[in-house]
Amino acid sequence: MQRYEKLKEEIIKTDKLSEEQKAQSVEHIEEWIAEDRGFGLIYDELVEFNIAFKDIFKDLGLV
Repeated sequence: MQRYEKLKEEIIKTDKLSEEQKAQSVEHIEEWIAEDRGFGLIYDELVEFNIAFKDIFKDLGLV
């Protein structure tokens, strides 16, 4: 998660992007953070339900 925060900080500091581009970029990063958290929760819950999900996720190349 720290890498996302660092990236957001650097985006905000740069003079290579407009304010609108900065805002859109930060918004995308925040969406990615939510998706990463969501995926982690799904993975944890399914693996807890049945250990076979660990292999399923691995076979799909998701972990």
